[in-house]
Amino acid sequence: MNPAEFKWLSGEELLTSYVGVHGYGLQFCKACGSTLCTVYKDEILQVSLRCVNGEPDIEIGQHIFVGSKASWEVMPEGVTQFDEWPPENA
Repeated sequence: MNPAEFKWLSGEELLTSYVGVHGYGLQFCKACGSTLCTVYKDEILQVSLRCVNGEPDIEIGQHIFVGSKASWEVMPEGVTQFDEWPPENA
């Protein structure tokens, strides 16, 4: 899905955001504080699966910040990895 096509079905008025200097940020629920998604330049890039009803048919596309991951964490095979921030066009 193209990030520009993403739309919340309900509860958007309960969202608040923190965006850092790189333009990346997180959106949180104002009521409970749960992290719901990752944003970049006002587009939603990633959605926490705890927000999704049912079993979505998805695969992991990218892992960022693997340069500082825990030593015990195992990355899935075939997934694009970035030590830090991905390039603008990734």
